[in-house]
Amino acid sequence: MSWTVVADVLAAVCLLSGAFFALVAAIGVLRLPDLLSRMHAATKPQVIGMMLVVVGLALRLRDPSVLGLLLLVIIMQMATSVVSSHMVGRASFRAGQVRQDLLVVDELSESVEDWTEPRGAP
Repeated sequence: MSWTVVADVLAAVCLLSGAFFALVAAIGVLRLPDLLSRMHAATKPQVIGMMLVVVGLALRLRDPSVLGLLLLVIIMQMATSVVSSHMVGRASFRAGQVRQDLLVVDELSESVEDWTEPRGAP
């Protein structure tokens, strides 16, 4: 068995697995009950699925000039997706759009209270 056949099979497995993770992310965004759960479903499986698709694409293309670009795509997706969802989560928490009854641990309330109190108040 040639190494190209093995690479093609691994590429197919990665592409199908990545598509499955993207499907799970889409279902999670539609079905989960609150904002924070939906954001979790929109970022984690989506980023893992995208990474698997990119790895499958790299295994299929086998072109060194494309590998650098694909690595840049992975790095940028990981940086922007996670940071943007974190900022949206903090903003929605401050706006009161998070269901407090679903939180197991709430470490942000104290910092939001400190942030909303006026400076120099007794």
